[in-house]
Amino acid sequence: MGQAAEILEPRIYVACLAAYNGGLLHGAWIDVDDDADAVRAQIAAMLAASPEPGAEEWAIHDYEGFGGVEIAEYAAIDRVVEVAAFLRARGRLGALVLAYCDGDLDRALEALDEGYRGRFASLADCLEEACEDLTAVPEGLRRYIDWDAMARDAALNGEVFTVETAPDEVHVFWAR
Repeated sequence: MGQAAEILEPRIYVACLAAYNGGLLHGAWIDVDDDADAVRAQIAAMLAASPEPGAEEWAIHDYEGFGGVEIAEYAAIDRVVEVAAFLRARGRLGALVLAYCDGDLDRALEALDEGYRGRFASLADCLEEACEDLTAVPEGLRRYIDWDAMARDAALNGEVFTVETAPDEVHVFWAR
C-alpha cells in the first residue's frame, strides 16, 4: 500500500512557558502513547525541573510523527493521545483522511471503515471498475463513456473523495 502503511510514532515537544517568557528554553520531547496520564506526568516532571521556580504553564511548541495532522499549541492532552492512537492504528492513509475530515476522528473512522473503495491509478479508473461491477458495458458503448468527466462530476457533487499517496495512486472513498 505504499506510503499508506507507514508507521507513525507521534511525539510532542512541550515547553515551560515560565522559562520561555524569561528568555530560556526549557522543555522535553514526549512520546505520545495511549496513556494520557503518563504524558501529563512527563509534562509535570519537565515543569518540576524548570529553571523557573513554581512553573505551571506549558505549551506544545513542536510535534512530529503525526503524518501532517496539525497539533495545536494548547491542544488538550486527551485529544493529542486520541489522535496519536488513531494514527498509530491507521498509519499515513489515516493521517491523510483525518486531515481531509478537518480533524474529525469519527468522520475519518467512518470513511476508512465504511466508505473505502480501494487504491487506484485515478478516480476515473475506480468509477470504470465500479460500473463494470454493476453491469457489463458493451464494447460499442465504451468509446462514448467519458470516465474522467464522470470522475470529475462525482467529486464535485460530493459523492466521492480521494487522497493521493503517490503519483498515479489515489485512495477512493464513497461519501456518506
